[in-house]
Amino acid sequence: MAKPQADIFDFVIVGGGTAAGIIAWRLGEAGHSVCVLEAGPSDRNPFIHIPAGFSRTLNDPKVTWQFSSDPGPGIADRSIVYAQGKTLGGSSSINGMIYNRGQAADFDDWAQAGNTGWSYDDVLPYFKRTEKRIGASFDPSFRGTDGRLTVTNTEWPTELEQAFHDTAINIGYPPNPDYNGASQEGVGRYQSSIANGWRVSTATAYLRPAQRKFKVDIRCNALATSIKFEGNRAKGVNYRQKGQDRVVMAGREVILSAGTLNSPKLLQLSGIGPATLLAEHGISLVADLPAVGENLKDHFSPRIVARAKPGLKSINQYTTGLPLVGQAIRWLFRRPNLLAISPGRVHVFGKSTPELDNPDYVLLFAPASYKAGMVGVLDDFPGFTVGTWQMRPHSSGYVRIASNDPLDAPHFNPRHLSDPADSPVLLTAMRAARTLLAVEPLASLIDQEMLPGSEFQSDDELMDFARNFGATSFHLVGSCRMGLQSDGSNVVDPRLRVHGVEGLRVVDASIMPTIPSANTAAATMMIGEKGADMIIEDAQQALVPQN
Repeated sequence: MAKPQADIFDFVIVGGGTAAGIIAWRLGEAGHSVCVLEAGPSDRNPFIHIPAGFSRTLNDPKVTWQFSSDPGPGIADRSIVYAQGKTLGGSSSINGMIYNRGQAADFDDWAQAGNTGWSYDDVLPYFKRTEKRIGASFDPSFRGTDGRLTVTNTEWPTELEQAFHDTAINIGYPPNPDYNGASQEGVGRYQSSIANGWRVSTATAYLRPAQRKFKVDIRCNALATSIKFEGNRAKGVNYRQKGQDRVVMAGREVILSAGTLNSPKLLQLSGIGPATLLAEHGISLVADLPAVGENLKDHFSPRIVARAKPGLKSINQYTTGLPLVGQAIRWLFRRPNLLAISPGRVHVFGKSTPELDNPDYVLLFAPASYKAGMVGVLDDFPGFTVGTWQMRPHSSGYVRIASNDPLDAPHFNPRHLSDPADSPVLLTAMRAARTLLAVEPLASLIDQEMLPGSEFQSDDELMDFARNFGATSFHLVGSCRMGLQSDGSNVVDPRLRVHGVEGLRVVDASIMPTIPSANTAAATMMIGEKGADMIIEDAQQALVPQN
């Protein structure tokens, strides 16, 4: 592998997150020199690696960006705080560890929109390449067994969890042992990126090993401030570290993998975006791309909270004192324990109308009652929470720089519930969750519905609850949408190259044209794998003599 001369590498990756770790590994494996710039610290915080530490890191500004959205008219003019990973591994180091790919139709839609090479048949090999599925029976035509990311089913059985699962089947949802297999529809246990009691992030599975094996250069606390251009070609990245302004050069390409909010922000700071916005902030134009920062999407989730009857156990009783000590001992001996599970335990993927080909809403069961339905903030009584969300919302929003200062957070808003087509599906999901609470065996275990409460009954009342209490699922995507340049509403082409410039790609969740019917970590990892392949292919092609 060629050693970098001075501060020049073949590739500079901005961001050390979910996709970036995979890209760094693959490029290093292919013999390229790589520098990774991560704005946050290293991932040494122990709460990152113990799965239950999710509740501690989610709101910790030391390892997360705590971005606040602009007030949303569709959600009672509220602002919502979005935690995004700000450490090695990015959001794969602070998320709920659920491994959920989405539906085949999600990716077929991408291809049908002009993104050649992104159909389900095209991307399935990359999903399989990433994962090491263990601990359950599965169809190997859909699942991977020798990837670097371990995917398991974790155990911490409770009476509430089993009752929710059995009730869903009693109502008529089909049992589904593998929602990442042939079909997503039905009820079953969530799969998690957890192995032997530890979180598996792309930092632990890819980035750290790449640093050791391929000498990938990782620079933490290195905030990228702009992309350095010569003409219309990206040649490097300006960044700030320890109060000093520095630059690192890319002999081949700059790869932007900073996330759905920070990737469009850095493009705009670098002169790529809507010309009027850039002129407003005194930024010289490199490429007029009005789509940079548009098409922002997220899963909006109102959460129903119920108090369990006396004597029943939930996570709430095990987080302090001797009960927590007991769980820690079980964790040490690798026996089922709450420290080694993801917060989401059981899924229901359902259809709002029977004629649909695929599910369009999800119910997520967590054996813990959360204050005001806010994930990570436990209430003081035992119970459970059912998250509800529409899988493919029509509403979309924006990301826009607030100034030309890289330290300023961007303005952004997914504009939840701004499209009238979204409310009926979300309403159906909330009513489906309530139906479960009223049917045996779950009904007998409930003392009281705490949120929204029995006084919310009509459609208008339930939607009022959603607008006032619904929150993010932390699934922001789409702000650097992939698509053809002729469309005018896209940022990168199907090979993830930024339109209008050279030597620059975006490879993260921001390129998704539409949001998958799933948590977004698995699809982001797939993008990292596929993006790395395309980068390596193009680098090899550049070496072929042209006749």
